[in-house]
Order: sequence, then C-alpha cells, then structure tokens
Amino acid sequence: MKATTNLPIHDVIISGAGPVGLFLACELALAKCSVLILEKAEKPHLPLKRLPFGIRGLSAPTIEALHRRGLLEELEIHKKLKNPHMSGTPQQGPQRQAGHFAGIPFLEGNVDTSQWKYRLPGSPEASLISEIDELETILTRRAKALNVEISRGLPVTDVHQNEEGVTVWSGKQSFEGKWLVGCDGSRSIVRKMGGFEFAGTEPEFTGYTTLLDITDPEKLRPGRNVTSAGMYMQSQPGYVLIQDFDGGAFHDTGKPVTRDHIQEVLRRISNTDVTINALHVATTWTDRARQATGYRNGRILLAGDAAHIHSPLGGQGLNLGLGDAMNLGWKLAATIQNLASDGLLNSYQTERHPIGAQVLDWSRAQVAIMRPTSHAKALHAIFRDLLNTRDGATYIAGRVWGIHTHYDLGGDHPVTGRSVPNFEFDNGGKIGELMHDGQMILLDFTGNTSLKALTNDFNGRIKYISGDVKDRLELSAVLIRPDGIVAWASDNTFDCDEHLTRILRNYWNVPAQ
Repeated sequence: MKATTNLPIHDVIISGAGPVGLFLACELALAKCSVLILEKAEKPHLPLKRLPFGIRGLSAPTIEALHRRGLLEELEIHKKLKNPHMSGTPQQGPQRQAGHFAGIPFLEGNVDTSQWKYRLPGSPEASLISEIDELETILTRRAKALNVEISRGLPVTDVHQNEEGVTVWSGKQSFEGKWLVGCDGSRSIVRKMGGFEFAGTEPEFTGYTTLLDITDPEKLRPGRNVTSAGMYMQSQPGYVLIQDFDGGAFHDTGKPVTRDHIQEVLRRISNTDVTINALHVATTWTDRARQATGYRNGRILLAGDAAHIHSPLGGQGLNLGLGDAMNLGWKLAATIQNLASDGLLNSYQTERHPIGAQVLDWSRAQVAIMRPTSHAKALHAIFRDLLNTRDGATYIAGRVWGIHTHYDLGGDHPVTGRSVPNFEFDNGGKIGELMHDGQMILLDFTGNTSLKALTNDFNGRIKYISGDVKDRLELSAVLIRPDGIVAWASDNTFDCDEHLTRILRNYWNVPAQ
C-alpha cells in the first residue's frame, strides 16, 4: 500500500507549473475553484526558459486572452525586442520580418490586415515576442494572488480515479482532487497513467538548439541555411540551430549532447570545418507529431503538450496549449459548481481537438518542404514566391498568428465561433477591458429590454452590458463566452429571445424557477 496523507480535497489538481498549467489554474481560481499545482522542478527559472532559448512568438488568441484578463500590460520583452528569429538585431518598418513558414520569411508590409474584417482598429497586436520565463513569472504571480497552491519538487508518479475523484501520488505522498489535468509536457506521466492513446507520426529529424563558442564563426553563413544534408541557422552570437534529418535517431537515444557530437553534426550539415571550442547549453527536439485521441478520460483531462506534440517550427505549441487552458478553464469550473449543461465539458474535446490537429498538419507541411531533397527544394521555391505576394503573406500570417481560429458552433452569423472583436464604446472603453472577471457577457447595442430580462433568468451567470460602440459591424447583440469566443450574434433586434435561450441552455443548466 502507498502511504497517504490527510490533505484537503481540491477541486482540481494540475500536474505541471509551466505557462499552460499556470494559466489554467488562474482561470479556475478566477471562477472560485480550489486548485493545487504539482510541479516536478524544484526551481521555476531554468536557462532554457530564458532568452534566447525560451523565446516564443505569441499569437493573436494568446495576446487577446492575456488582454482579457488584464495581464498583457505586464509583458515587457516585446517592447525591447522585435522578431529576433533571423538576425540578432531588431528590425523595423514595413520590411520587418513578421514570421515564417518552413523558414521562408514573410514581411510585415505584405500582410493585408484589411482582409480580417472582425479585427477592429485598436485591437491588441496580432503577434508579440515573449519568453517562457517571463510568462511563468507573470502567471505565477497571478496564480498566487488568486490563492492557487503551487508545490514544487513533487513529480506525479501515479494516478487513480473513481467516480467521485482522483488520487494523485508523488512518491509516497498522495493528494486528493475532484479532477486532475495533465499539463506536464510531451512526456506526460498523467497521459500515460490516465490511459490515453497518443497517435501520430514519427520524426524525420533531430533538431539541436545550442549556445556555443566558435573559433571561426565566419565559416558559417548568417541566417537560415538549407544544405544538402539538413539546415543550420546562426542568428545571435553563439546561438546556433541545426536540423539533422536522421529520423530523430539521436534525440531518441537520450544521450547527452557533447561538444564533439555537435561539432561533427554542424560540420556535416554546413559542409565546413568549423571548430567549436566550448558548448555551454544544448537541447534536442524532433518533429514527432502526436495527439491524444481524446482529451478526457473520466475525471482526468489533458492540455498543452500533454495533449499534443509537434515540432516547434513557427512556435505554435505554446499558443495552442494556452488556448486549451482558456477553453477548458471556465467549462471545468462550471462543471464543478454544477452550473454546466450536460455535455459542456465534453465540448472541450470537440472544440480543441480539431484546432490541435490543424497545428500538427501545419507542422508536418513545413517539414515536408524542408527536407534536403530535390522535390522539397522545388516546393520550397514555390512557397517562397507565394509568400512574396500580398495574398500569400496574408494567408500565412493569418494562420501563424491564429487569426483564422474558429470553432464550429453553428449559427447564421460568420462571427459566431470566432474571437469577439474588441468593440470600442463611445466613452473609449473596450470590451476586452470588461472581461477581467471571466464572466459570460451579453453585449446589447440596442437596449433591448427583453434581452436584459432574459439574462436575469440565469441567476447572475451572465453579465448584461448595453451601449453603443464606434463600429458594431452591423450587429445588434453578441453573446460572449468567458473565453472570449462569440457564442451567438444577431443583426436583428427582434425575435431573437427564443433562439438565444436555446444557445444559453447549451452552456448552462436550466436554473431553478
């Protein structure tokens, strides 16, 4: 028998105190749930989470989520650093690189934002630079302010669930929770112990991220270089990325990365006799692409890399995980509080799994044109031409920045299922600033008294806001979920009560009369 302790039963136990686990904890605590985070690392600040290794591009859904919780203003790195992926110096103006697809850059001046009808002027930026360390610092501070309990040095080692809850072990110590969420990364113990199937494709390369001293750096060309053997990229001094198309063989051996090994790989990929005299930090990664076939098994759920893994090309993994947290948090909280309709929690799977599958395919498509083969080079050249066009750059930017993220919620209006436009009221306030409390909002532009009365029937679960805005996009009313997604929209001021009531009952159980 495993030894246990008489600890309180938490509403939710989260395994993993990375950005996804922390953000999910904040969402749950904002909804008055008790949350315990178990984290295996003793210390939160590790070298690989800081610049240049920990750098990440934040996409529009992530930026909007942070804005809607009052956290965006706390980000600082993006104010000092603009798109450092391809060079060590900031880039400014319309010719600034705004992102890439398979290493092919697209320029900010080629992106036609007027094509994105529902991104109103004054919306937060669509893309920003941050780092893992910065995000974890901000989210840890918020989590503690919301009374989230964070216990470090406690890796999850075993899990058992029944109909009432989940018992989680870390060695001989146990913890009780009503629910468990695995946010513990690509090698998730929660996923393995929880019995989840993890399906997908095997890798084609081992990637290396290194910080090293080079005796003769002039032998390496700056920027991203595709060769007959793979790819290497030299950006900031001593910061070198390498892709070796070995089928992921070295990564999967688990062997430590030595100076001699990196020198051999870099010489072979670059076709030079470059000499490394010191290796300071190195990590490996692959393009293995796998996804849990289900995100929920009983009282155990998955989010972030525990639910899906892919190559870090384009930096969409962090954004995908934070989107999971934003979607799951309010639904799990409503379920815990017996406010949710039947099936609301299951909609986490139906909404987020297709988004994850799209990102995995996006990653696979990039790898397909990065192979050191003649066929891939031909495709690479065509994509480069496309990204130099206005429509091509706009399409790729929309995908990379998450502008096109959409849930299939039905409804007649095209804004339904999309992120709510950042409507600006006549007094200068914006809808995003009114979402800090994480409530559902019925935004009424016409002062429809029947809509206000309808919200009263749901016992404070919906915040009613009435007022005119500078550009209402020909809408009369919008129902905004706690995660900022439009659940219902109408351009008709009449005959919408019955339809809206049905929509609301898809989310909330029927209030007692």
